[in-house]
Amino acid sequence: MTFSSLIFIFCFFPVFFAVYFAVRKDYKNLCILAGSILFYAWGAPRFIFVILGTTALDFYVVRAMAASARLLNKRLLLGFSLAINLGLLFYFKYFNFFADSVNVVLDKFHLTTLPLMNLVLPIGISFYTFETITYVVDVYRGAHKPMSRFWDYQLYILLFPKLIAGPIIQYHDFASQVAGHTDNETSENILRGFYRFCIGLGKKVLIANVVGSAADEIFALGENLGTVTAWIGAVSYSFQIYFDFSGYSDMAIGMGRMMGFRFPENFDSPYCATSITGFWRKWHITLGAWMRNYLYIPLGGNRVNTRTRLYFNLWLVFLLSGLWHGAAWGFIIWGAYHGVFLVLERMFLGRFLTRLGKWAVLYTFPVVVIGWVFFRAEHFAPAMRYFETLFVYRPDSMYWRPDTEFMVVAAISCMFSFFALTRVGLKVQDKIFFGQYTLRLHYLISFTCIVILLLSAGRITTSTFNPFIYFRF
Repeated sequence: MTFSSLIFIFCFFPVFFAVYFAVRKDYKNLCILAGSILFYAWGAPRFIFVILGTTALDFYVVRAMAASARLLNKRLLLGFSLAINLGLLFYFKYFNFFADSVNVVLDKFHLTTLPLMNLVLPIGISFYTFETITYVVDVYRGAHKPMSRFWDYQLYILLFPKLIAGPIIQYHDFASQVAGHTDNETSENILRGFYRFCIGLGKKVLIANVVGSAADEIFALGENLGTVTAWIGAVSYSFQIYFDFSGYSDMAIGMGRMMGFRFPENFDSPYCATSITGFWRKWHITLGAWMRNYLYIPLGGNRVNTRTRLYFNLWLVFLLSGLWHGAAWGFIIWGAYHGVFLVLERMFLGRFLTRLGKWAVLYTFPVVVIGWVFFRAEHFAPAMRYFETLFVYRPDSMYWRPDTEFMVVAAISCMFSFFALTRVGLKVQDKIFFGQYTLRLHYLISFTCIVILLLSAGRITTSTFNPFIYFRF
């Protein structure tokens, strides 16, 4: 059950919020937890017991760790919790990838290869694993006390708007909201949350699905692919992944706000960035914050003895970020590729880009688009074949031609991707998402969002193409 499915929009969403707003304040968290368990079990009934079991284990391990007076015991319990969570992530997501890579070497030496498992990846495992890690590490560091009630911890992990694909909420940012979020259930927040949900739905269904369908067709052309069409496909996928993932984040943030929660922003017009460093401050912001706090800083961060170690740490973090996204060499190369540009910008390129000002977007966007080819292809060989078509001219065939709907939606996606480059665009964007609303503006946005909702519902009923890209991570 995805946020952009009819059963969610017209069944789960209204029934859940009707019950939620009807129950007493004391039972609201239990209502959220029950709804979250139902939501996850609907899409992954076999794995709901895995997530419930690991959250139960983590809760009691972390309580024991916090209560222990001996540093050795604390470290052992910390290691145990990390081993369980990262072990499950490795088993489900990476075992076959590493086994297959090892088998390539073993096969060359005519040695017995490792057996591959018939595994199904639990939905959202990468996201909720990172949140369990923030909990145990924050408590270990003394940044926060452990939660006193088991149900509160399960609420933190299972909260359905952000369960499947984020935003990744660090424990210290959420702990104070468990009991206090109901104080923020104002009519203003409920309305603004609903607006945000509808905007995200429109991004996903009316924009991402259209350009994404074209990208899928183009990437499937193989030998029939021409250079111009290949660039259209790469740019289309770039727009798809942005509007798909930022649309999901908008829907999650909106539903969270309707319940009084404040989720962190996950996107800030990333294609308007004037460097790859700036792009990663604007793209998947919560993943970047997690990597900085729980990986980059523990590696030494900027406080290292040599610049070589600094550059290596930076590159390693993005290599691992690529691996986090998927168990395939294309994701790893994508992460390493971005890491190289971040290092180059630290070394000398950043000073040049600063002098270019907003014109540096002409550097950043093509670099990002080329990187997305690795991400979309997933494997090295098909990515190289696609790059050959991109950079060695090949005339276009008649196998794919843009229709009117694609051209209109592509123009809209381009406009909104770079909307914040102008002062007027940035002002309008800030007003819609973060500004104070007058009654007249409420009427205008309400009408617009209802139109978006109806158009999206109509689009969903007539199309079978409706994936969320980040659901598989």
